[in-house]
Amino acid sequence: MNKAPRFVVLTSIIIVGLFFINADNSTKITYKNSSTSIDSTKNTSDSYQIKALKIPENLNFAGERVPLEKIDIKERIDRELLVNTYWQSNGLLFFKRANKYFPIIEPILKEYNIPDDFKYLALIESGLQNVTSSAGAKGFWQLMPATAREYNLEVNSNVDERYNLEKSTVAACQYLLEAKEKFGNWTLAAASYNAGKNGIFRRIKSQQVDNYYDLLLVDETARYLPRIVAVKEILNNPYKYGFIFEKEDLYNEIKTRSIKIDTVITDLASFAKNQDINYKILKIHNPWLRENKLNNKSKKLYEIKIPI
Repeated sequence: MNKAPRFVVLTSIIIVGLFFINADNSTKITYKNSSTSIDSTKNTSDSYQIKALKIPENLNFAGERVPLEKIDIKERIDRELLVNTYWQSNGLLFFKRANKYFPIIEPILKEYNIPDDFKYLALIESGLQNVTSSAGAKGFWQLMPATAREYNLEVNSNVDERYNLEKSTVAACQYLLEAKEKFGNWTLAAASYNAGKNGIFRRIKSQQVDNYYDLLLVDETARYLPRIVAVKEILNNPYKYGFIFEKEDLYNEIKTRSIKIDTVITDLASFAKNQDINYKILKIHNPWLRENKLNNKSKKLYEIKIPI
C-alpha cells in the first residue's frame, strides 16, 4: 500500500482548521490569526450599493436642449451616465486631468467663439491623453493625418503637431467652425467630428431629417453626444455622482517658459541638459517632438516648452 505524502496530510489538517460549519448550516471562512470573517448569509447590498441614476430634466449641449422625451435618447443618456459613473477609476482620472488641461483648452475655445462644452468632446475622445486610435488618429483631439494637415499642422516622423495641445486645439476649433457653418447647429457639428462632415451630410439627406437626435447612426456616433452630455453632467456635479476628492488630489498645470528655435537640433538630450532638465522632461512637455533630434530643414520657427 502506498503512503500519502506528508505535505498532503498537513495540507488536509490546515484546511480542516480553516473551515467550520455553523449550527444553522451557514458557512463562514475564518483565517488563522485574523479576526476577519466572511458571512455568506449577508447580501452584497449590505456593504455595497449600485443605484439607478435619476436623469436631470434640463440637459443640454452648447445651449442646445437634449430631447429626453424621445425614449431612445433618454435610454442612451442613462447608459452613458451609468457607464461613466460606475467606471470609478476612469471617472476620477477625468476629474484629475481636467483640472490640469482644461485651463489650456478653455481660452482657445473662447478665442474662436466655440462653446465651452466642446472641452468635454476632447475629454471623451482621448481621456486628455496623447493616445493613438486603431485608425491612426492621434493626440488629445484625435486628429487624422489628412485632417491635421488640412488645418496647417505639421505631421511627419520628426514632428507631429497633433501632439501639441495648443495647436491641435486651434485645428479642432477651425474644423468645428466650418461644421457649424455647414449644419447650422453645434450638436451636428460635434457629431461630424466623429463621423465626418460628409458622413453626417449623407445621412441627413438619405434619412430626410434635420437634427442629430432623429438620425439613425452607427453605435459609436449614436453614443457620441450622449456621452459628452453625461460626462459634462458628472464633472459639473461630482458629489452628486459619488466622486469624493480634495483639491490637492487633482493634477495641476505645470508652468513653462518657451524657447523659440528656428535651427536644427542634432541632439535633444544635450539640448535638454543645457536647459537644466533631462530628455524625459523635455519630451513630456513637447510630445510633438517625435525623435531625438529636430530636423527643421525649412528653418521653421518652433516653440519648445521648458518647465519653470
